[in-house]
Amino acid sequence: MLRQWFDPEETRRVGNTPDYRFSLANERTFLAWIRTGLALVAGGLAAAQFLPPLPLPYLREVIAVGLLALGAAVAVRAVAHWTRTERAMRLGTDLPTSRFPLVLAAVIGAGATLLIVAVLIQAARGEPAP
Repeated sequence: MLRQWFDPEETRRVGNTPDYRFSLANERTFLAWIRTGLALVAGGLAAAQFLPPLPLPYLREVIAVGLLALGAAVAVRAVAHWTRTERAMRLGTDLPTSRFPLVLAAVIGAGATLLIVAVLIQAARGEPAP
């Protein structure tokens, strides 16, 4: 499977060439996932550089590292999904399913909840918001 990531000709040797519009749509989806990964990485760097210390110890660092790791996971997952989808189209099989969007949404939701808790703790202590 990893060979397909680095050798596009490997994918072309399988099955029949699909309608180019489907391949281009698959590529647009891949690029959307890559943009999401880049945005998460940028958010992680911004959190590490610009967030002031938060009321919970190491929360800023946890947020930064979490966003960076999530951005990396999204980028890797984008390549895996693109190759699996292209292969399925060439073989005429069902497109692959993925739980990754659910995982991504759950992690982002959990991170947002953690930030809400931090803001509420800070407000309860009477400290000004950063």
